[in-house]
Amino acid sequence: MRLSLAAYFTLTYWFSPSYKIIDYFNLMSVDSHLDKPWGGRFEEPTDAFVEAFTASIDFDKRLYRYDIEASCAHARMLVKTGIITEKDGDHILEGLQVILQEIKEGRFKWSIQLEDIHMNIEARLIERIGEAGKKLHTGRSRNDQVATDIRLYLRSEIDRIHLQIRSLQSVLLGLAEHETNTIMPGFTHLQVAQPITFGHHMMAWFEMLERDGERLRDCRRRVNIMPLGSAALAGTSYPLDREYTAKLLGFQCPSNNSLDAVSDRDFAIEFCSVAALLMTHLSRFSEELVLWTSAQFDFIELPDRFCTGSSIMPQKKNPDIPELVRGKTGRVNGNLISLLTLMKGQVLAYNKDNQEDKEPLFDTVDTVKASLRAYTDMMSAIRVNRKAMYSAATQGFATATDLADYLVGKGIAFRDAHEIVGKAVKRAIDAGKDLADLDLNVLQQLSPAIQSDVYEILGLAGSLASRDMTGGTAPRQIKLQIARARKRLGLED
Repeated sequence: MRLSLAAYFTLTYWFSPSYKIIDYFNLMSVDSHLDKPWGGRFEEPTDAFVEAFTASIDFDKRLYRYDIEASCAHARMLVKTGIITEKDGDHILEGLQVILQEIKEGRFKWSIQLEDIHMNIEARLIERIGEAGKKLHTGRSRNDQVATDIRLYLRSEIDRIHLQIRSLQSVLLGLAEHETNTIMPGFTHLQVAQPITFGHHMMAWFEMLERDGERLRDCRRRVNIMPLGSAALAGTSYPLDREYTAKLLGFQCPSNNSLDAVSDRDFAIEFCSVAALLMTHLSRFSEELVLWTSAQFDFIELPDRFCTGSSIMPQKKNPDIPELVRGKTGRVNGNLISLLTLMKGQVLAYNKDNQEDKEPLFDTVDTVKASLRAYTDMMSAIRVNRKAMYSAATQGFATATDLADYLVGKGIAFRDAHEIVGKAVKRAIDAGKDLADLDLNVLQQLSPAIQSDVYEILGLAGSLASRDMTGGTAPRQIKLQIARARKRLGLED
């Protein structure tokens, strides 16, 4: 095979290892005239560039265990329905188990000429067991194979991610329990608003993750539908028992429409949407952690093992994990847009475009899992600076709303109370004091309704205790939130 110099450099660039497709020299070292399983109607071999450009084996080989699992179930079904003999079925199952072991041990030779995971495994099966291996593909197509493999893969990864969310939630519960009474400022517009507790803040994160977990579980129901047996697009004339295959593979049921089953990737898009929301929550957490670790806040300290230093500024301790998670949210959001764009222009049924569904999906799964692991390990080891949090809560007149509520309790309309408190804040600013430090006579000049009991709610502890309603920040309510959360997670003592 001869290539021009320009073609050589083009191939070397586009198919360099950095592009994760194929090394040009590996392309040159294999026989480009290798027969294709579908090559009966073709008169010339595939162009070397086209072969590399259209191959997916470099990334879809990670589906090997699911491809083999689905093939084993398909073979058992073919035997059960009498489409192939029990003897052939046994040979197929034995051969697939040997191939599975070869792949696990790194002895399997992947071929780009065989394009994808399905044809690589099938070709090796035929090589090992001969004629019986050619019967495995009866009643199916690569179209329903790949849709099944991706669903099996994604179902498994959803289960893993859900367990990771639970682990992170457990860490947050532990922090909330330990810091139930730790006072900190709550913010709106990044301005001190009202006092809350660190435990209350951790439970807010817990609830975000709880909804992420619910969305994952709901998404899993739609992932857990089996396309296998839909064949290329129209089903098959063979008497397949799709319900039996679905049962073997743990699917809820087989798909209702073969055309839809092989062509849509909405289940993968839905997962990426859920993942984008999950990463958005982690990104919000990250933004707060970055702020809290700064010298200006000093609310928490991350262990050294989760940070890095500066190459020029020796004093620096950079919160790399939160910053990276915040940054990786962008790639997950981008993967979602990629899949939506991939699907938006496709007519029914399967199109080669769908080969591009795997890399964004795989990257999303990998990124989410890594981010959750990093967060779980990091949050289990943070150190809380209670003194700094308390000091910050004493600034910015965090109990101003409590004073307004106090006045309403004395029969003053809220809008009038709001104006009175605004004037009290101005007096405090002019005096360089907090509201709780103003003399009673100064407050009574603003409203005679104010009595000495006002100081019970102007203090931070009193403010917290007054929010003793479901979902509130009172320590008693935080304990109830934690108890309900532990029950949801099945962590009751």
